[in-house]
Amino acid sequence: MAEIDKLIEIIKDVSAGKYSNDIMSLTGPDTPEPIRTIAEAMGLMMVKVEAREYRLEMLISELKTLNEKIRANTINTVSTMAKALAARDPYTQGHTERVGSLAEQIATEMGLEAGEIEFIRLGGLLHDIGKIGFPDHLFMPHEAKNPPEIVNRIIQHPTVGAEILQELEFLGPALEYVRSHHERPDGKGYPRRLQDTDVPMGAKIIAVADSFDAMTTERPYQKAMSPDAAMKIFQRYAGAKWDKGCVEALDRYLANANSGSHNQPDNPAAE
Repeated sequence: MAEIDKLIEIIKDVSAGKYSNDIMSLTGPDTPEPIRTIAEAMGLMMVKVEAREYRLEMLISELKTLNEKIRANTINTVSTMAKALAARDPYTQGHTERVGSLAEQIATEMGLEAGEIEFIRLGGLLHDIGKIGFPDHLFMPHEAKNPPEIVNRIIQHPTVGAEILQELEFLGPALEYVRSHHERPDGKGYPRRLQDTDVPMGAKIIAVADSFDAMTTERPYQKAMSPDAAMKIFQRYAGAKWDKGCVEALDRYLANANSGSHNQPDNPAAE
């Protein structure tokens, strides 16, 4: 019987998630019973299933929007903490924002994808969050060389920062960038003395941005260097203290910024 065969095919399609109005052709007065009753029941079932799927899609969409709001609010809160932390020392005020911005520019210069660049920017913004528990005396000037007890606290801050942020899974690789931003290609960094290939590229980029800002900002123990003077130091130690490719990208960015090819950020030394 042709109606039975058609009904079976339609039921197979529905079970596979392929909904169509073909079932309605079997609900007319010319279709014999019980095929018509089965087709009508199938039609009603399809309507209810589609309505539930639509509601589910709407709920998922609303949940995604809510998650994005929570993510944005959480990042804003943690970023505010990082900014407040830097503000405890007048010489580092604005440091985290500048590092995040410059790391973003370096990553862009290196041709990384937009999603990865955003994680790098976040890692730069949050790279010093591990200092949140430091007592005030650790932010006071100690001349060019810090006492051993202060050094011991400072080298822990990348690990502490990653631990503080570890529950924020949406930060993705930015967590590892925070943990590794003081590692070096030559393996003499901290806290884990990672070798070159074991250091994430995002962390290498943040390391360059962090050091550049430190060099070109006035500190109690040093005058702010010019970008050119800082670049000479970077080039001297590229491949050992800093990743060579990241140093070259910074150099290109600065050259383009000076020539007007990029929008130049605020002068770090002026803040």
